[in-house]
Amino acid sequence: MKRAAFGFLSLSLGTLVLGVNGFATVRPESAESTNGAHTRVAGGTLARAFFTAASRGGDDEDRAAVRRRIRSERAGTYIDDILSERDSAICRWPDRNGVPLTVWIQPSSPVAGFTPDYVARVREAFHSWDALGLPLHFAFSDDSASAEVHVSWIDHFREPISGRTRWTRNDAWAITDADIVLAVHHNQGEQLDEDSMRAMALHEIGHLLGLDHTHDEMSVMAPRVRVRQLSDADRATVRLLYSLPVGPLR
Repeated sequence: MKRAAFGFLSLSLGTLVLGVNGFATVRPESAESTNGAHTRVAGGTLARAFFTAASRGGDDEDRAAVRRRIRSERAGTYIDDILSERDSAICRWPDRNGVPLTVWIQPSSPVAGFTPDYVARVREAFHSWDALGLPLHFAFSDDSASAEVHVSWIDHFREPISGRTRWTRNDAWAITDADIVLAVHHNQGEQLDEDSMRAMALHEIGHLLGLDHTHDEMSVMAPRVRVRQLSDADRATVRLLYSLPVGPLR
């Protein structure tokens, strides 16, 4: 299937503010297009029948049925926030028929302050999403060349962010590959503690799955990340997302 030149770039804020509340902040989202490549930048993906783009065929009646379903099942989710950011389109990883999505996490780094405990915290974050019973599962790989998702480390970003996610979709609105970069230090120099690193990983993996930011401040996908665990709304939203067909709903 031909791949569309489309990428998603999530920039999740860098100052998981060390201090009283330990918040993580993200910057407002924007979109840009360069040479046909569409990039989304964010400042700051149940097992019901799983449809594919082919099952809809772009039919207006099918799209109307999906919109009705969303209206009936949106309670307790922030699917409306996602549709607003995506111009009423559903984008996520496709059904993999039981084949897990392979993830490589950079095992070591010369960055000052890096610790292998960060790797363990990121693995925990993947396990948290993986435990939700989605039709998409993760498997860790030691081979970066064959892995479909790469997680790597950087000392800090120039922007006030501490995480960045990029994914690419094909013409059918299915995500095909993705990468996450996590910073060991905030851009002003403070080092992230292990809990903050895990929280940032939870947020970035949410973007990797196809989630966008929500106005729900108690969700891990909020622009200001105030929590350290997935919320009920995070769980409900990603489950609804992965039971919907991909593609535009207009």
